[in-house]
Amino acid sequence: MSLMSSLYTGVSGLTNNQRGLTVSAHNLANVETDGYVRQQIEYTDSFYTTIGRNHISYQQVGYGSDVSTVKQVRDIFLDRTYRTEKGRESFYSSQYEATREVEDIFGELEGVAFQNNLKDLWVSLQELCKEPESIVKRSTLIETAVSFVNRAERIYKQITDYQTSLNTQIKTYVRQINEKAQQIYELNHKIQKIEAAGVENANDLRDQRNVLLDELSSICKIDYKEDASGIVTVFVEDYALVTEDLIYKIETKPISKETEMLKPYWPDYNGVDVFDLSRIPTSQNNSDIGALKGLLLARGSKVGQYTAIPVEPDKKDYTDELSGWFDEKEYNDALLKYYDDVEKYQIEVESSVIVSIQTQFDNLIHGICTAINDTISPNKEVTLVTGEKILILDTDKAPVGMDIHETMGEALFSRKSVNRYEEQFITIVNDDNTTETISAMVYTGEDPENNYSLFTIGEIEVNKKILADPSMLPLSDNSGSGDFSVRICEEMLEKWQAAFDTVSPTDYSDQNFNSYYTDMIGLLGTNGEKFKNISQSQDSLCNSIENQRQAVHAVSSDEELTNIIRFQQGYNANSRFITTVSQMLEHLLNTLGR
Repeated sequence: MSLMSSLYTGVSGLTNNQRGLTVSAHNLANVETDGYVRQQIEYTDSFYTTIGRNHISYQQVGYGSDVSTVKQVRDIFLDRTYRTEKGRESFYSSQYEATREVEDIFGELEGVAFQNNLKDLWVSLQELCKEPESIVKRSTLIETAVSFVNRAERIYKQITDYQTSLNTQIKTYVRQINEKAQQIYELNHKIQKIEAAGVENANDLRDQRNVLLDELSSICKIDYKEDASGIVTVFVEDYALVTEDLIYKIETKPISKETEMLKPYWPDYNGVDVFDLSRIPTSQNNSDIGALKGLLLARGSKVGQYTAIPVEPDKKDYTDELSGWFDEKEYNDALLKYYDDVEKYQIEVESSVIVSIQTQFDNLIHGICTAINDTISPNKEVTLVTGEKILILDTDKAPVGMDIHETMGEALFSRKSVNRYEEQFITIVNDDNTTETISAMVYTGEDPENNYSLFTIGEIEVNKKILADPSMLPLSDNSGSGDFSVRICEEMLEKWQAAFDTVSPTDYSDQNFNSYYTDMIGLLGTNGEKFKNISQSQDSLCNSIENQRQAVHAVSSDEELTNIIRFQQGYNANSRFITTVSQMLEHLLNTLGR
C-alpha cells in the first residue's frame, strides 16, 4: 500500500510540474500581450486512504497533490479605481479638445485675431469723428463695418459648424459602446460555458473582457458586477447595458425638431436620455466621468444667442413716473425669476464651452451694432391710448445724412429680413394727458421668438442704402444748417468706452466692448487651461494606478524563467522518485518470487 501510494505521489508530482511548466510558458508567451494578466497555479492535497486508527488519530496514506486552480493575479479594487479615474480623465480631455478648437477659430494664437477687427472698427469711428464730412472716412468706416460683420459671421458659423460636426464623434462613441457591449455579452457566455464544470478557468477570455471594460470606462461611466457563473452585468449611467440574457443598445436622435444636434438615448427604456445634463457634473457625486458625456457637455444642446442671457430687473421699470409709486411685489417676483434664469443659464449655457462662447460673442456683436444704431438713429418711448408703450424714431434728436432729402432714421447696421421702422399713424398720450394722432416711424422691436427680428449674428448686415451711398450716413444736425453733429460723434465714442455688460451674469463689474472681448477670450483660455490641468493630473493618476496594476498582474520574464527551472527540477525529481519506487517494487517482487 505504501509503495503504491508513493507511485501515485510521484505521478501527481510529474503531472503538477508539467501543468506548472505549461502555465509559466503561457505567461512568457503573452508577456507583450495588452491586457494579459499573469496566471498562477495553486495546488491542493489529493485524496487520502485510511489504513487504521488509534485512540488519538486516523492512520492515513496520502496520494500526492492536485492542481486546485489556475488563477489570475488581479486586484479588483485597483481595476475599479483605474476605470473611474480613466473615465474622469476622458471627460475633461474631451472638453479641453473642444476649447482648443474654439480658440483656434478665434485665431487669438495664430495672429489673425478677431480683436484686430474690433480695433479697426474703433479706429474707423475715431477717424470719422475727426472729419465727419469726409466721404473717404465714411467709406472706410463702412468697409470696416462690412469686414467686422463678415468676420463675426464667419467665426460664429465655424463654431456652429464645429458644434454640429461633433455628431460624428458622438455617433462613433455610441457605436463603440454597442460593439463593446456585444463583445462582452459573447464573452460572458463563452466564459460561463467553459467554467460551468468547475474544472477550468477561462482566464484568457476574462482578460479580453477586462480590456473591454477598461475601454468602455473611458467612454462612459460604468458599473458592473459578476455573478457566480462568471456572467458580468454592465451598467451605464445606472441603466443596464449588458445582462445575462440581453444587450440594451444605445441609439442617437435629434435633440429637437429645430436642431440637427444628436443626443444618445435608450430605446428600451422608454426613450430616456442616457445622460442627465440637468445638473452641473461634479467629482463629489462622480458625475464627471466619460468622454461621451464630456463631449455632450462641451457641445451643449443649442446654438447660443444673446437672448439667453438673463437681464436683471431695474427698479425704475417698476416705479410710476408720475406718482413715484414703487410696485415692490412685482419687482420681487421679477427678481426671483431672474435668479431662476441665472441658475438655468449656468446649467444650459455656462457649463458648455461652445454654447457659452457663442452666447457671449453674439452678445458683444449685438451690443456694438445696437449702440451705434441707437446713436445715429435714436428712439424714444411713447404711450398709446391703449396704454401700450412703444418706441418710435426720435425726430428731435435724430441726425440726418448729407443728401438733399435730409435722410433720417437710417442705421449703419440693419437686419436682413426686417426693416428698422414702419411708418404708421398712431394716437399717443402726451405728458399733459392730452391725446394726439401723429405719423411716426414705429421701431420694429426684437422678439426672442422671431430670430429674423434680432440683431444676432447671421441676421445682421451693413445698411445697403448707406453701403451704396456713404453720404446717407446720418451725422449732420437736423436743424437744416448742414452742420455736422458733434454730439452724435461724441456719443458714439462715449458708448464704445462706456460700461457695456458682464461676461457672466454672476460677475459684478461691467466691461466696455474691448475689455468684454478680452475677458471673454481670457475666460475661454482659463477654462481650457483648467480642463487641460485636470486631464493631465488625471492622466498622471491613471498612470500611477496602472503601474500598481502592472506590479500586481504583469508578467515578469525573470520570475517565469525561475519558475520554469523550478518546475523542471521538480519534474526531474519526481521522475527519479518514480524510478526509485519502481526499482523497489521490482526488487520486492523478485525476492518474494524465489
